[in-house]
Amino acid sequence: MNEATFTFRVDQQLKAEFASVAKTLDRTGAQLLRDFMRDLVSQQQQVAEHDRWFRHQVQKGLDSANAGRLVAASEVESHFAARREATKRALKASE
Repeated sequence: MNEATFTFRVDQQLKAEFASVAKTLDRTGAQLLRDFMRDLVSQQQQVAEHDRWFRHQVQKGLDSANAGRLVAASEVESHFAARREATKRALKASE
């Protein structure tokens, strides 16, 4: 692994408290910071991937609407009203 040194300033009290917590976890501060950095990078990659997926889904919807493939709001409401009623009946039956 190609390693680099990362240096930054931190309040002395925070550093001492962090070192104490690290010790109780049987880890070094450096290990915890590397874990945090990996987790943060991973989370941001997941956010970016979700954003790409979401934008793609929106574009598909826009393309579909622009092509005239639409469903009337009344049809959608009717469909989901029926689903809500079916769910209510199922819940009542399970009581």
